[in-house]
Amino acid sequence: MEKGKGVMGAGRRWAVDFSDNSTAPSSRDIPDPPGFTRASVDQDDSAVSRQKKDAEANWKAQKAWEVAQAPFKNLLMMGFMMWMAGSTVHLFSIGITFSALWQPISALQGVGKVFEPYKDNKVDLLGPKLLFIALNLGGLALGVWKLNTLGLLPTHASDWVSSLSPAQEVEYSGGGIPL
Repeated sequence: MEKGKGVMGAGRRWAVDFSDNSTAPSSRDIPDPPGFTRASVDQDDSAVSRQKKDAEANWKAQKAWEVAQAPFKNLLMMGFMMWMAGSTVHLFSIGITFSALWQPISALQGVGKVFEPYKDNKVDLLGPKLLFIALNLGGLALGVWKLNTLGLLPTHASDWVSSLSPAQEVEYSGGGIPL
């Protein structure tokens, strides 16, 4: 037997033909049992499909709310990490703070992508999206608060001294003997 001839030759050895060319009566020719009609099966199928669609819509709504509440867990974790970092300015506290600022910003930029799998005509995504946005804004506020705690936000007048003009000389004094 040559290489490849067993499969390509007279046909495939393991192929099964499912077409019904026989003249024997098939299951389509058998009458339905008493009390059974094909129309009732179609109605049951439509009711079942409607129930499946409703169940899918409920599942999507539930998952959308779970995704919307996910930033709360991140908020608690980030708050704990900021507390552990302390209130002195060093590399670890600055890294944690900028991470706390970056995560909500990137999450807010991708709100549409986050809720894309749950889009459906029967699912209202306004509530989950608003909760998602509110929790991420809370995370952003936590990061800004940490920046303020570290003293990295310009909130005092002394932070703007370089932009003030020099004070006017009110009086002039000189020492020594006039010549």
